[in-house]
Amino acid sequence: MEIPDASLILEARGLSLSYGARIAVEGVTLELRRGEVLGFLGPNGAGKSTTMRMLTGNLRPDSGTVSLCGIDLWKDPLKAKARLGYLPETPPLYRDMKVDDYLKFAMKLHRAMQDSLPDIKEKCGLQDAGSRLIGSLSKGYQQRVGIAQAILHNPDVIILDEPTSGLDPNQIREIRALIREIGNRCGVILSTHILSEVESLCDRVEILHHGKQVYKGSLEGSRHAVEVGFKHPPSIDELSSIHGISKVEALSDGLFILRHEEKQNPTEALVALAADKGWGLTRIAPSRGSLEAVFAELTREGS
Repeated sequence: MEIPDASLILEARGLSLSYGARIAVEGVTLELRRGEVLGFLGPNGAGKSTTMRMLTGNLRPDSGTVSLCGIDLWKDPLKAKARLGYLPETPPLYRDMKVDDYLKFAMKLHRAMQDSLPDIKEKCGLQDAGSRLIGSLSKGYQQRVGIAQAILHNPDVIILDEPTSGLDPNQIREIRALIREIGNRCGVILSTHILSEVESLCDRVEILHHGKQVYKGSLEGSRHAVEVGFKHPPSIDELSSIHGISKVEALSDGLFILRHEEKQNPTEALVALAADKGWGLTRIAPSRGSLEAVFAELTREGS
């Protein structure tokens, strides 16, 4: 009998959704573990918000499954959503309510203990804002209130869509610190267009383009790496077997990043093997090593 992975708190398999003839998301699969911050990236129109709406149960996919802490989101939605906190790009705030009144209202909806309100306000830096109207707050403080409503029921999974959009540098730094703290005790999916934010906060990234996943991997450094492309791509196992290669990351359309030991550049062996096997080597270059470079390569127009 297979033992479930206790650290796995969100699992989505084969999520697809179409609007008429237009495919918005196709075959998206991802996992999130406790203590992990996952960067969820893509250009405008890539399908990120649609995917997050499916992950949170706000939109039902045409096909695919989502489970939260082992609970099927569609078979037992109330129990599954109790494990979830969500901050959409436009926070669900009532501008004519006071901060305390709004948070108490949200706590009733989540059946959270009211006596935890002071602790939530302290975590989100709202100790002195309880009696203020939400509409009178700066955007930074409104984002704090939005994050507070997402975490007040102590969820296992928190999904944040552009949480620092429109904030000034000081507010961004404060919200980032809060996300780091949250990520220590649960799992966070962070969607943002600020790639430096992903590099400073996230453990892994997933990149969407035209509704499909084109990259998934860690953010470990890539000083000792080469980018390669093939007309007839070999398997990851075949590439991994080349002397000196320590890790292979598949990108898309026959592109790979090959990481290697500092003094064991595999270029000569790779070129010889590609010719021998008929892989059709189309690209070989030192990896530019930054998330920005990978993102630009995978999401350029025409790719």
